[in-house]
Amino acid sequence: MDAATRAQLTDQARFGRKQPASGRDGMAVTSHPIVTQTAVDILRGGGNAADAALGASVAQAVVEPHMTTICGVLSMLYYDAKTGETTYLNGSMNRPKELTSFLPTDLPTGKSVAVPGFWAAFEAGLERHGSKSKSELVAPAIELARDGFDVYPFLYGMAFEQIGTLGRYPGGRELFFPDGRLIEVGEPLRQPALADTLENLVSEGADYFYRGKFAQKLVDTVQRAGGVMTLEDLDEYSVRWVEPARGTYRGYDVVASPPPDTGGTHVIEILNLLELIPLAEWGPPTDSADTLYWMLRFCGEVFDDGGRLRDPEFFDVPLDLLVSKEYARQRFELMKMSAPRPAPTAQYPGSNHVTVVDGEGNVASILHSVMSLPWTNGLYVDGVQLWAGAAHFLRMLPPAGGRGTCYVAPTIIFKDGAPVLTAGSPSVGLIQNIVQNTVNLLDFGVGIEESVHRPRFGGPSLATMINPAAPPGYYIESDIDESLRDEVASRGVALDVCNPWNFHSGSYEGVHIADDGTMSACADPRRAGKALAV
Repeated sequence: MDAATRAQLTDQARFGRKQPASGRDGMAVTSHPIVTQTAVDILRGGGNAADAALGASVAQAVVEPHMTTICGVLSMLYYDAKTGETTYLNGSMNRPKELTSFLPTDLPTGKSVAVPGFWAAFEAGLERHGSKSKSELVAPAIELARDGFDVYPFLYGMAFEQIGTLGRYPGGRELFFPDGRLIEVGEPLRQPALADTLENLVSEGADYFYRGKFAQKLVDTVQRAGGVMTLEDLDEYSVRWVEPARGTYRGYDVVASPPPDTGGTHVIEILNLLELIPLAEWGPPTDSADTLYWMLRFCGEVFDDGGRLRDPEFFDVPLDLLVSKEYARQRFELMKMSAPRPAPTAQYPGSNHVTVVDGEGNVASILHSVMSLPWTNGLYVDGVQLWAGAAHFLRMLPPAGGRGTCYVAPTIIFKDGAPVLTAGSPSVGLIQNIVQNTVNLLDFGVGIEESVHRPRFGGPSLATMINPAAPPGYYIESDIDESLRDEVASRGVALDVCNPWNFHSGSYEGVHIADDGTMSACADPRRAGKALAV
């Protein structure tokens, strides 16, 4: 990508209204224009959906370092059009074996670094589903890291918010504090050490990350900062290929992420509950207080229950029961007899989602993430940010060496065996985001451009993180009619009214596929992304 194109795309990385894209030869949608262009360039170069989504994810770790890192997590739902098979790759984080407890006070320390899965999942996904070489797919990220790109407003804003931890150690200061002050919008951010690390990963592979020189530096850095990760933790990490969660919704088949990546399962559970209300009669949540009330409760309480699901490698998780229609019926009857629960406690999100469909009909839906507040611990190794993924252990501490329970939600919806909608989202409101857009598109026939721009309710408010005495509630964007909000609040659902197109309401990275094969997508105004057709 030449400098002029890079500058033009960076300038487009802004919040607000987005333009739709449509075509028949492939589609990509992400939360950054450079990343979307990277995916489309890979498709145009003969790569398939897995190649494009995986290559884009590594590039995103360069241009959105406040949201993701190659020392984070990566999970992929993939549909192979030739075989008709849908697979799920779990590359989430493990608990270090010697981590016996985790408290909020541990977040700024090395104890917050969980055992990362990003790079192992990148290589595993490429080996099974990709068609291009690792060097070809990582080349755009190396170029971006070495040549740099101009800082854009979202990146600057998050860096400013975390200025204290970002500048705590030399690794962060070298990148973000030229002349001792925070880098500004429009100034180039170059990451030569990260470029070198990516080149080493291309030449030496996952062994370099999990067993080689990088692994030793990673463990030494973590332990100096009070952490307990060991070389054994890294050496024993392995990805999981698991059967996706499956359900149905009003004649559609839904395939999504299974526990311990619980978000996709939650989407199926919520859709089962939505079948039990007269949705077509009531109307969408932007028009109906009844729909808004029950959708808020379904999303919030299913998410709350999901916080008790454990790692299936260590515990029996009744997935068939969770996604069953009978369970939804019983659950709904109990909900009708009970008052709304308080909103669960929120965790500050940092994530990206990448959705790609290629011209052959293959589909890749990837969530990759730092899984925490950006730069929570401020630690770097060879240009790589050491994430604070253990923030999710505040919700539930996995068994020693076990996987974290995370509510990521790559999802593909089929009609008569063919994919018609594939999507995912980052942020604390990702489940609510996916459910609302799914209903807009499938139940009410709303186009994807209109759908992503409609007002939305979100997940648990961050108010209790800032002020533990604040009543827990759900984000709801202020352009949802006040009378609807008041009616829902009168029924006992606490709401935290926020700005339109709120960052914490997620970013719908979805592609809709029409009967004639036309693909449509539109980036979400709540992030700085772009949709682009081949």
